[in-house]
Amino acid sequence: MDNRPIGFFDSGLGGLTSIPYIMKELPRERIIFYGDTARTPYGSKSPDTIRQFTLQIGDFLVKKGVKMIVIACNTVTATCLDDLRRTYPDIPVIGVISPTARVIANKCNHDDRIGIIATKVTIKSGAYEKKIREKHPGLNLFSKACPAFVPLIEEGIIDNEIMDLTIKYYLDDFVKEHHINRLVLGCTHYPLIADNLRRIYPDIRIISSSKEVATAVHIELEKRDMYAGKREAENVFYASDLSENFVNMIQNILGREKDELNIRFKNLDI
Repeated sequence: MDNRPIGFFDSGLGGLTSIPYIMKELPRERIIFYGDTARTPYGSKSPDTIRQFTLQIGDFLVKKGVKMIVIACNTVTATCLDDLRRTYPDIPVIGVISPTARVIANKCNHDDRIGIIATKVTIKSGAYEKKIREKHPGLNLFSKACPAFVPLIEEGIIDNEIMDLTIKYYLDDFVKEHHINRLVLGCTHYPLIADNLRRIYPDIRIISSSKEVATAVHIELEKRDMYAGKREAENVFYASDLSENFVNMIQNILGREKDELNIRFKNLDI
C-alpha cells in the first residue's frame, strides 16, 4: 500500500484528458497535476528547451512526494522519457507513447491504414512508428504534424468553424491520399477535438493516447504493489499560468465547479 500521490504533467492543459480515466479506474489514488500553460506549446520548441522545462517540473513533483510520474504529453514522452528515468531512478516514470503503441499493435491489422497526428516534435522523433513496429512490424503507418491544433485548443477554440477548417486544412488531403481508416491522436490535447474529427470523418475509428495512460498506470501500480489504500487528501491542479481557459477546461473535463476543485498557481521560471 502506498498513499503518496501520482504526479501528472503536461505542456499545457491537454494532459487533463487523461485524468477522468484515472479517477474512474483508480478512485483511491490522489493526483497532483501540473500544466505548463505559460510556456505551451512545447511541440514547436527545441528538444533542449523541452528537456529543461521537463526537469524543472519533475523536480517540482518529486518535492511534492509523488510515488510515480506520468508524462501526460506525447511531445515530452518522445523527447525526455529516458532523461526523467535517469534523473529519478527510484520513481517509476510512465509515458503515453508505449501504452498507445501497444493498443494499436493489438487492435489493428495489415488491412488498416493508420494515420498518426501529433505535434511537430513528436512526428519528427518517429517515436510512434518505432514503438508500433517493434510490436507489429507489418502495419501501414502514416504521420502528419498538426501544429496549430494545440494553440487553438489552449485558447478554447474548439466547437466552431475555425477549428473545423483547421482540421480540414491538415487532414482532408492526408486522409484521402493514404485512405486512412484509423486515426491515432498522438497528443493528449487532441481528444478535446475528437467530436469534431468524428463528425468530419465519420468512417474513421479513433485511438486516443489519453485513455491508454490509465491502463499503463494500473499495470505499474499492480506490478510494484503501490496501490493507495485510501484517499488522504484532494487532487491538486497546478498551472504555470492560471488562466481562465485552464480553470474552465478543468471544470469541463472533470465536470465539476471551480469551488469543488483545488486549483493553484505555481510559476517555474528558468
